[in-house]
Amino acid sequence: MAVLSKIRQRSALMIAVIALGLFAFIIGDLFKSGSFNSTSKDVGSINGNGISFEDFRLKVSNVEKSGEGISSTAAANRVWDQEVSVALLTAEFDKLGLRVGEKHILDVLKADQSIGQNPMFLNGAGVFDLNKFKDYFKANPAQAQFLKDREKDAELNAKFQIYNTMIKAAVYTTKSEGKLQYEMESNKVSFAYVSGLYSTVKDSDVKISDSEIADYIKKNNKKFKADESREIEYVLIEDKPSTEDVAEVKAKITSLLSGSVVYNQSTNKNDTLSGFRSAKNIAEFVNSNSDVAYDSTYIAKKDLPAVDADKLFNLAPGEVYGPYMFGKYYCISKSMGKKNGVNAKASHILISYEGTQVPNQKAKRTKEEAKEKAEEILAQVTANPDSFLMLAYSTSDDSSAQQGGDLGYFGQNQMVKPFNDFVFNNGIGKVGLVETPFGFHIIKITDKQDGIRLATVAQKVEASEATSDKIFTQATKFEMESADKDFTKVAKDMGLKIAAPVTISAMQENFGPLGNQRTIVRWAFEDDSKVGTVKRFEVANVGHVIARVKAIDNSGLVSVTQARPYVESILKNKKKAEIIKAKMSGSSLEAVAKQVGSTVQQATDVTLSNPLLAGVGQEAQVVGTAFTLAANKMSSTIEGNMGVYVVKNTSTVKAPALKEFTPYVAALKAQAAANVNRVLPALKDNADIKDNRKQFNY
Repeated sequence: MAVLSKIRQRSALMIAVIALGLFAFIIGDLFKSGSFNSTSKDVGSINGNGISFEDFRLKVSNVEKSGEGISSTAAANRVWDQEVSVALLTAEFDKLGLRVGEKHILDVLKADQSIGQNPMFLNGAGVFDLNKFKDYFKANPAQAQFLKDREKDAELNAKFQIYNTMIKAAVYTTKSEGKLQYEMESNKVSFAYVSGLYSTVKDSDVKISDSEIADYIKKNNKKFKADESREIEYVLIEDKPSTEDVAEVKAKITSLLSGSVVYNQSTNKNDTLSGFRSAKNIAEFVNSNSDVAYDSTYIAKKDLPAVDADKLFNLAPGEVYGPYMFGKYYCISKSMGKKNGVNAKASHILISYEGTQVPNQKAKRTKEEAKEKAEEILAQVTANPDSFLMLAYSTSDDSSAQQGGDLGYFGQNQMVKPFNDFVFNNGIGKVGLVETPFGFHIIKITDKQDGIRLATVAQKVEASEATSDKIFTQATKFEMESADKDFTKVAKDMGLKIAAPVTISAMQENFGPLGNQRTIVRWAFEDDSKVGTVKRFEVANVGHVIARVKAIDNSGLVSVTQARPYVESILKNKKKAEIIKAKMSGSSLEAVAKQVGSTVQQATDVTLSNPLLAGVGQEAQVVGTAFTLAANKMSSTIEGNMGVYVVKNTSTVKAPALKEFTPYVAALKAQAAANVNRVLPALKDNADIKDNRKQFNY
């Protein structure tokens, strides 16, 4: 059973061998259930082939049980993506007639170290022994079914590897393509030009209507595909404390500063209680009166509340400050004294060796070799302290190498003991060498921070019961009145603000700035949620959301609201281009420049592979046009990325002719290899995919 346990634990690693990781869903141990209540047969279909609700539910269930803390909606989305991907790819395998034999399947199984490197399956030379592998499962028939399931997974993985290889092999780069790339990189053009930038026309002078954006979306529908959506407008009535609630907490915490007299029923006498200023047992006083427990640690100034940091940090021992607000708390604080060097900042260079706790070592070395190298680096740093940053970047085995070894600030005992002791027992600027379980560290102490210990009584400012009741009444009233009246007018009459509309799709969880509000999203897609439907939702730690379905879009395209930020600038530039082109007349560049209030500029030795105009940006259309012109010829107006241009060719220099373009072909071929990743998106674009998941309640 131990072998099976290891195989189960590591099964996900074998799936990861496949670049796209598409088949992980098949392993039954990976998923958790939702709470589907629908009686529908299929949750969807791919090219007419249905996805069984029961199978889908089980897989979602097991994903939730996987220990990742994933929600049922996120689990359903993951399983759906996997189902679609596997169905589409499997169909391709079948069309191609892909078959795999025992060797292919075995290669995939052995890629999982819990199988390929398992001592139970190795011979005396440490090589995987197929007979031992088979004999084990013959002798353990209870585990043989598990092997059969794993073989099914491995078969799919093996087919994908072959499919992937076939696609890569089919991508061919010709000599002509290499020649074109050479010419794009090497041919150079110089030209004079006048630009009329779009930024010279005010945005306010160019208006774009919703209908214009809608027309653009329709004309470019492939770029704007989307799931059906709902546009929801809403009012948020926060469950927050009133002015009276705030004043009450402030008064209460202020009263703690001084002593008070209370009647003691046991003695029938008045007792005088110490206040915060005079309390002898300050920890007990804080814990008895504060919503936040007493903290005896020293705090650096940078970690104090920003607004009050200076005053708090400069308190004399025993001095009291407050009341002051910190987040949602009213506070009073007393200084319990300061301490030097509570935090330190250091940089290090780590030289690890085989057997240390550092993964991904840059070079395998023995402990002796690591120590020798560390001592060499220490000598270099000692001789030239300014070399530390570059040495860290080039030699350190720690992830901090990218930051020049900088570890930032840390407190006592946050680092392993030898490292901690060196840093906190030496002064700023000290450089030294220490050994830890991670290897040898060349350490440079770069800064230290003093700290103050504060005794703080903090009481949370919350809405009182009376305030929450008023808020509930207001929210309920708004919900009832807006259900059959104008939503905007009711909000205005009640002095409430309507938030910016949120566009959502059926299987998402986030609801605009309110974050994960799956309940609201689910409601928006219910059958009885029509345009104008209103409902109130209580959102924990936020308040009441009164939502209204503003629009329903089943067109399969993104809404105008969603597309506007992207499309509006494109259409505005089109209109600006017409305004600018109308001005760009003249028989010379100087005349054109005068018309648009610009100057004639020069571009020298520009290539098509990098069509950059200094101070403007990439303008391939402009540079390409310049290449087509004869010397001293002037172009007509050109609409570019940043403006409208007129160019005049100064000179074109063609690169020397080459017989071979092998390096350019090789470079293009390497780039083309990544095209394999475009296969699955292309299959999805062309597939008939029906998603019925919104009909299932989970």
